[in-house]
Amino acid sequence: MKSVKVTILGKQYPLKVEDSEEETIQRIAHYVDDKFRQYKKELNKQPDTTVMSLAALAIAEELFEERKQNRELNQQEKKVMDKVNESLEEFVDEIVS
Repeated sequence: MKSVKVTILGKQYPLKVEDSEEETIQRIAHYVDDKFRQYKKELNKQPDTTVMSLAALAIAEELFEERKQNRELNQQEKKVMDKVNESLEEFVDEIVS
């Protein structure tokens, strides 16, 4: 485990991560910080907790959309692979017959 510090909205947060995860955590923290700053700029009169909550909801929405697209792609891939397998089985049956 490695100790790293990430900065979000100017505040540092110490985290313990696996060595292999350090770069990923830094990228994630940078993404979250950017998103929070974007929302803070748009909602400059709102308290930080409101800004963070709305930004977190937006990030969660992105995640859910990506998961949905991933499921759809997996389903499409399965259909294609099923067709390929069916065609191969027919081809093999023709050769054997």
